[in-house]
Amino acid sequence: MTAEATGAGGPAGGAYDVTITRAGELTGSGAYGDTYGDTYDVTVIGAGVVGAAIARELARYHLRTALVDASHDIGNGTSKANTAILHTGFDAAPDSLEARLVREGRHLLAAYAAETGIPVERVGALLIAWDEEQLAMLPKLLAKSERNGYHAARMLGAEELAACEPHLGPGVLGALEIPDESIICPWSTPLAYATQAVRAGVHLHLNCRVQHIADDHGTHLLTTSRGTLRTRYLVNAAGLYADEIDRQFGHDAFTVTPRRGELIVFDKLARDLVSHILLPVPTAAGKGVLVAPTVFGNVLLGPTSEEIDDKSATDSTADGIDFLREKGRRILPALLDEEVTAVYAGLRAATGCEDYRIQDHPALRYVAVGGIRSTGLTASMAIGAHVTGLLAGAGLALGTPRELPPVSLPNLGEAFPRPYRSAGLIAEDPAYGTLVCHCEQVTLGEIRDALHSTIPPGSPDGLRRRTRAGSGRCQGFTCGAALRALYEEARP
Repeated sequence: MTAEATGAGGPAGGAYDVTITRAGELTGSGAYGDTYGDTYDVTVIGAGVVGAAIARELARYHLRTALVDASHDIGNGTSKANTAILHTGFDAAPDSLEARLVREGRHLLAAYAAETGIPVERVGALLIAWDEEQLAMLPKLLAKSERNGYHAARMLGAEELAACEPHLGPGVLGALEIPDESIICPWSTPLAYATQAVRAGVHLHLNCRVQHIADDHGTHLLTTSRGTLRTRYLVNAAGLYADEIDRQFGHDAFTVTPRRGELIVFDKLARDLVSHILLPVPTAAGKGVLVAPTVFGNVLLGPTSEEIDDKSATDSTADGIDFLREKGRRILPALLDEEVTAVYAGLRAATGCEDYRIQDHPALRYVAVGGIRSTGLTASMAIGAHVTGLLAGAGLALGTPRELPPVSLPNLGEAFPRPYRSAGLIAEDPAYGTLVCHCEQVTLGEIRDALHSTIPPGSPDGLRRRTRAGSGRCQGFTCGAALRALYEEARP
């Protein structure tokens, strides 16, 4: 298929021959017409933020690369439901692989976001102590931050803390300030990676669940829900299912236990209550419940941390919401008086290890990318480079890197220019002045662009993540029917 490159201002100019399949037998992998016939050089399983980042990095080389996912859209698993923080890595386990990749990935992603239109706001974070035990932990966390190469953190006393966050609950004793923690759009990031990858020639196969992997005369033969696929090298970035893919090779290196995190999204009118990301002092059970602004203008409260057995259990629970409200009442009491816009839950791929589980198996031409926790968004570009290096070490000939096709996505951030406010843009195309979603001020032009973009949405929910339409106060009650009609009309 050929897709027109589009951005916030409509067609960006130029068309790209891209291969994106969502149905039917896998027949496109032989289109290169070379000596490898139907065989890819590399196949990446999992089109979340990490898998898409790996595919994007591989796209820099003249390789035959495929990106496959069981879902109907990219970023439709763990990646779509996280706390959307661009971390500094100040509290990672020192000298761990995660610490290094988060440290490197933060700078890479910040620069990439500025180039592509991914909204980022440097709001800073405050790690807050509510009792003497937590207060005693702050100097240790400051030392940990410095061991991780982050030297901008500093201690705040109770008075200074109250001055910068006047709505905090009573009893705060002090905080550790991490000024470079930022908030980011979790939806635009994997979309940008995957868009750039497919424009550079990566084949994207969706609705394509990998069911079995076998060796076939030195190549991996993948039996999928849509037929078979051959590949010389294989990258397992399957998130919650990475352990199951890994066991196809006879390994028992790690087990993924889904860790459900429920969150509450408060209305935009709550945004003035908080200026920073408010973090608790972490415990062995996790980083705890935070309060954070979002790039969409809302305020998040969460997540919970509950280990479960079901890898598809993303329902919110009454107990989880009650727990969050109790925590929120102590952190920011006035927040509980604000309207709730939405609640949601995500599943993190916990492995019981404090580090990423990235392991290369050169003899098998295989790399497992497991245990990528909530910092995976921040580390994603560095993970992509790291995995590509492991593949090269396993014998994959990369050749000379090339420039990737440019990508410019609509900036969905509330603090950034939006089409409905641009008189010049509306004069050129009145569709950008026609509101469809009044809660989020999303225009017909933006929806049209998303529906005809390089990777169009695979569902109305995918359209929401590309535009914010339906994410506001009424949760699509007013615009939902119109959005679904536009989606159905654009489907091939």
